[in-house]
Amino acid sequence: MQNEDKELEEILARKRSKLLSASRVNETRNHVVISTPVELTDSNFSQAVIRYPLLVVDFWAAWCGPCRIVSLVIEQLASEHAGKIVFGKVNVDENPLTAAAFGIQSIPTITIFKDGSAVDGFIGAASKSQIQTKLSLHMQSRTDTKGP
Repeated sequence: MQNEDKELEEILARKRSKLLSASRVNETRNHVVISTPVELTDSNFSQAVIRYPLLVVDFWAAWCGPCRIVSLVIEQLASEHAGKIVFGKVNVDENPLTAAAFGIQSIPTITIFKDGSAVDGFIGAASKSQIQTKLSLHMQSRTDTKGP
């Protein structure tokens, strides 16, 4: 019976470790560093734009092929720029009010928000280097982007 308990404890420890690493959120002192894209909706979009000084938003839809390509790039950039830039995703089919508010007519569309205002972006499938170039222009005055 003790062997079974020990085995269960080991399994639980492995599962706990996997769950913690899968969250891809690193706690550092009193803030959370966001390293994956945040799901943005009609109800939380305004708060996110205000909360994060530098926010890159990917407007997308599940049926959009080029959106899938851009999604992979956004995930890579979110990981690479964790703690400096927050990346978010808005599904335009599920969040039509936000998409309409920003005049999103083509997807994928990437919009860069700085200090609460839309300041730059792309329409269509932009490459990682194209996005990176634009981000570098807006990162110069930013040193840290804190999460919840």
